[in-house]
Amino acid sequence: MPELPSPPPDATRPPDAARPRAATRRIPLAIGAALIGVAIGSAVLYGTGALNRPTGDAACRPAVELARKIAPLAHGEVAALTMATAPLRLPDLAFDDAGGQPKKLSDWRGRMVLVNLWATWCVPCRKEMPALDELQAKLGGADFEVVAINIDTRDPEKPKNFLKDANLTRLGYFSDHKAKVFQDLKAVGRALGMPTSVLVDRQGCEIATIAGPAEWASEDAVKLIKAAMKP
Repeated sequence: MPELPSPPPDATRPPDAARPRAATRRIPLAIGAALIGVAIGSAVLYGTGALNRPTGDAACRPAVELARKIAPLAHGEVAALTMATAPLRLPDLAFDDAGGQPKKLSDWRGRMVLVNLWATWCVPCRKEMPALDELQAKLGGADFEVVAINIDTRDPEKPKNFLKDANLTRLGYFSDHKAKVFQDLKAVGRALGMPTSVLVDRQGCEIATIAGPAEWASEDAVKLIKAAMKP
């Protein structure tokens, strides 16, 4: 039988018929590589976010235990307090005193502190200030102090005049005209709005935090803070 001739080349087919199959095999590999890249990117982003979350500090474990102990007292006028459940040493907040001299939160080491951030443009802050002033009058001393830090960024005389006009004389005047203290607390998840208050133990560790105002001169608040101050 005569040998059949080879079919003529098909001009519509690629010269190398194996190429489409190779390309097909490469597509899943490319998809896999992309998914791995997304996973790695997500892990990096998650890890970066983790840097902004509270990190454990062995020295702050007693503050968590104290928070657990006084948690039943967080009711009534201080029901909105969030008690610490993980050790957190607060950033060493930097600000100025009434004379313009630099201060840091660590200057209060050895005393319990209620750190409060306020501003004259914040209506709830202004309403809260008389209660903070009264709390300082009731409990302020060698073992406790209300450290209310003003973060007005424009007219530095406005907050001073506000305190004077309202006859709030028991509070010390502290300020940070760059509002960095707010950003520092926000970085550890402790400042979501204004006002913000954090009850801090003698080692600079968080006991409890509240986003929003509270009746700090109330019986509920005084009882809770007195319980926290007990040895």
